[in-house]
Amino acid sequence: MKKKGKKGKDARPTALQSERAMIGGILEGSPDAVGVAVVRMQCGCRKMAAVDKAGEPASKVIMYRDSADSICALCQADNGSFDRVLESFVHWVEPAPPVSVQRILEEKVLGTKVVIH
Repeated sequence: MKKKGKKGKDARPTALQSERAMIGGILEGSPDAVGVAVVRMQCGCRKMAAVDKAGEPASKVIMYRDSADSICALCQADNGSFDRVLESFVHWVEPAPPVSVQRILEEKVLGTKVVIH
């Protein structure tokens, strides 16, 4: 007996699928973008914005939370404080800039991280 996969109303996109769709939508509306900065918060909210070849914003910052009508109360109060950042990266448009340029743009857009042991 075969198991039936999820289809129809029960098939909900995963968080990663939703994130990829958002990245695609941001890139579609940002022709000058070389990538999209993605900041994942501990609360599950996300911030995203397109980045141009100079490391400047190529779109507005978008905040959202999967399967929610709005972002969480904490993010509403403080616009997603840096203290709650879980992970951040840039999703690059293909062909991606050279790695040396990626590092420069990532530092400009996302800042540097200091790890204290």
